[in-house]
Amino acid sequence: MTAVPLVPLVPLVLEGDLGPDTVLLTTYIQEGEERLAALPPAPDRSPADRNRAAAVHAAARRARRAFLARHTETVYGLLTDGLTRSVRLPDLVYQAADRFPGLVPTRDQMAAERALVQAHKEGREIDQGLFCGAVLRSPTAGRHLVETMLRPTPRALALLDAFRADGRAELDTVLVTRRGTAAHVEFRNTGRLNAEDERLIGDLDTAVDLALLDDAVTVGVLRGGTVDHPKYQGRRVFSAGIDLTDLRDGRIPFVEFLLGRELGYLHKILRGLLTDPEPGGWTERATSKPWIGAVDTFAIGGGMQLLLVLDHVIAGRNAYVSLPAAEEGIVPGLGNLRLTRHTGARLARQVVLGGRRIAATDPEARLVCDEIVPAHGVDEAVDRAVRTLSAPAVAANRHMLTVAEEPLDLFRAYLAEFAVAQAERAYAPDVLAKVERRWRERERRRAVERSGS
Repeated sequence: MTAVPLVPLVPLVLEGDLGPDTVLLTTYIQEGEERLAALPPAPDRSPADRNRAAAVHAAARRARRAFLARHTETVYGLLTDGLTRSVRLPDLVYQAADRFPGLVPTRDQMAAERALVQAHKEGREIDQGLFCGAVLRSPTAGRHLVETMLRPTPRALALLDAFRADGRAELDTVLVTRRGTAAHVEFRNTGRLNAEDERLIGDLDTAVDLALLDDAVTVGVLRGGTVDHPKYQGRRVFSAGIDLTDLRDGRIPFVEFLLGRELGYLHKILRGLLTDPEPGGWTERATSKPWIGAVDTFAIGGGMQLLLVLDHVIAGRNAYVSLPAAEEGIVPGLGNLRLTRHTGARLARQVVLGGRRIAATDPEARLVCDEIVPAHGVDEAVDRAVRTLSAPAVAANRHMLTVAEEPLDLFRAYLAEFAVAQAERAYAPDVLAKVERRWRERERRRAVERSGS
């Protein structure tokens, strides 16, 4: 194998015009790719090889940042035909790859990455994060993208007539049923303690759309279904958060999962579904409904993040919530933006930075939960909350609360920084080491269980 030159890539100098700069970027990135191709595959690289690869990626990312600093809004305008076409985020990044070679990874490059465990990837999702962050940072392009992602998914539109007729939609990991005027969304990723994986994220986006589009529904209810885990067999679990095994195995895609959940169902619950593309006030363009959450046992990580966008949270007396960001090593979504307004700055730092768990019996639980009830009283509390939040004025008032608490531009600006920070953290050495260690511990436990059976 040819040795890779130690001479670093010379910094890219752009001219300022999109056409010539695109050619310069494409040529520059191609030279970096040739250097990477001359190295052994990532898992077989020596420390010196890893340093060479890191230097190539760093130079390429500086070049991409420089290009995006000059041309983001023009690029986005061309990809969306002057903001007249709505392009969902996954399609946007791949159309950018086709039209501006080298700016973001291609479909083939990402397909190759998806076949590898996280520690063996090149980290090309960081390049997607740079692009997404630049788009979201632009008030014009970013707002257009946010609104695009608030529109109903094609899958939900295809299922809507049947749901309106039957009041039931059974997805792979979510069951949606209409009972009276409430849409009950039950998580059913049973073998994994209702942890968030790519299937569950997609199903929840569809489920939330159905609840918001059905005129017979006035309130949404989120609750974990019963699980198969030996410790919690037959009990309802709200969510165990991100599936760290999937993260270790490289099955937590950045665009579709880590950004998709924030721009998709979580934001739709908070702000409503954009059903009218025409300009005007948000009230005329969007469909918004109140949401209730019921936590029977625990809501960890992404599960607790979900509670922060709901209007009424009910917890069983033995339940607890946590955002174990320090332990996992990644950023807890928009938890850092939203938790402070629920708990205040000091407690938010204890939860996010120190991993503090809040039990339902703690006084602080009242800052994130509206009702703490005995385990046998959760069903009754849900029914009571549905009746209360079905009042006609609730939807309008919750919309005004959202306008005051989390303006769309605040959401967009935070997400622009999150896009870059989260992509980088997903490939940080401490995160890779932690998920690998957890995976090995899990495999050892499984081996012991098999030997004892």
